[in-house]
Amino acid sequence: MKKSSLKQKSPRLSAIEKIEKSLSKESIDRAKSKSKEILFQINLSELRKSIGMKQEEITSFSQSSLSKLETRKDMKISTLKDYLNSLDMDLEIKAKVRNPQKNRNIKKEYVLLRSI
Repeated sequence: MKKSSLKQKSPRLSAIEKIEKSLSKESIDRAKSKSKEILFQINLSELRKSIGMKQEEITSFSQSSLSKLETRKDMKISTLKDYLNSLDMDLEIKAKVRNPQKNRNIKKEYVLLRSI
């Protein structure tokens, strides 16, 4: 008999599933939203680090301003554009169709802003 290489899901609930069952939908939605904000914050500093730049090397912002910028929950598009420009990068914002199978007659994504 050949063993299946696919792991079967355990009948027991994972710790996350147990916690989710005890929370309201609103609480879960807030937590997911907060996690996306945190990932966005991490991505800005990681983006800068990935190209080998230190905060002190960016002359268009002070080090303290960069620190605040990279930990903001929200920012203006113009600020993000300036930040990326200081990293010698461009900004492109796209809108993507969530369910392309349902909306077959429209494009899958639209470029809303391209900053070069």
